Amino acid sequence: MTKAYSRFLTVFFCLFLGGLLTVHIFLPDREKSETENRTLAKLPEFSWETLKDGTYTEAIETYFADQFPLRDGWTGLKARAEQLLGKREFNDIYLAGDTLISKVETPDGTLLENNLSYIDRLKDKADANVTVGFIPSAAEVWKDKLPTGAQSWDQTGLLGMSNVDFHTALKEHADEQIFYRTDHHWTSLGAFYGANAMLEQLGREPLKEEDFTIEIASTDFNGTLYSQSGIHWLTPDTMEYWVTEDGMTVTSWSTGKPETVPMYDRSYLQAKDKYSSFLGGNQPLCVIKNEKLPAEAGKLLLVRDSYSDALAPFLAQRFAEVHLLDLRYYRAPASAYAMQNGIEEIAVVYSVQNFISDRNLVLLG
Repeated sequence: MTKAYSRFLTVFFCLFLGGLLTVHIFLPDREKSETENRTLAKLPEFSWETLKDGTYTEAIETYFADQFPLRDGWTGLKARAEQLLGKREFNDIYLAGDTLISKVETPDGTLLENNLSYIDRLKDKADANVTVGFIPSAAEVWKDKLPTGAQSWDQTGLLGMSNVDFHTALKEHADEQIFYRTDHHWTSLGAFYGANAMLEQLGREPLKEEDFTIEIASTDFNGTLYSQSGIHWLTPDTMEYWVTEDGMTVTSWSTGKPETVPMYDRSYLQAKDKYSSFLGGNQPLCVIKNEKLPAEAGKLLLVRDSYSDALAPFLAQRFAEVHLLDLRYYRAPASAYAMQNGIEEIAVVYSVQNFISDRNLVLLG
């Protein structure tokens, strides 16, 4: 390499960085990344104290990384370059052909043991039948799709403690699109198979696929794994609605007070977080009433995570009322809620990945 060429590269690199810095200074800061579906860091306030303890420099590094010009494009370019070099794991997400599969890390043994003990406590305290269902992740059901040598925690031991055999129900249909390719949730088809596994355990009549008229809600859904991995070149997922809203009343406490809402909040279909169109996404409490069923069809309390947003409408075909309680936001014992509302059937339904990391399950009892 000649001295002149070295100088040219140095000058070009400095001009490139200077140009990016200039663009960064004049462009307004972004509040949120639609691609990553998260709030971006704001410019931290300077103080000698934060500079001394190192928190200011950490915050300023995060700020520049989040507000870097054309960040989404650079992130995708980086992932593409790494893929061409043979890499198959991107931020704990595996690229398996045309599918993204999240790696499941080995859980904290104490936290897992505690969470299981909270379920036992609920069984002791609740004046109701308690059913437990652990939903396996795609890494367990689609093991054969993972890249050679890919590591992910073996979920079979925990799945064996589940009353509802979601694992077998999904494994029997592993050749179908039961999980999204760009998101960690199950699809409506996967939730349908899961609902029948649960109804079987609860002694209710199974659902028939031919009884549903499927609506294509979106053909451009890019989920959480798309956002986290930087893999932005896969074909978007198709999202389906199966259950019609006819005869169904949905009450949400997302604002802290009861409000009648649609089963599908279609405003989310215009946003990045399309999965939240199911029941309106995360909320402390939601109640689905099926006006077509008599009161004798009973009530079900679903202590749940976000997988139940797609599951609950199916369960509401066999229960007069389905109450969804999210312990991340509902800060009172589930057993007390069941007693106050005359509910005799409780189901604790969590995806494995959420159950092994959730720190709110102490509220079960």
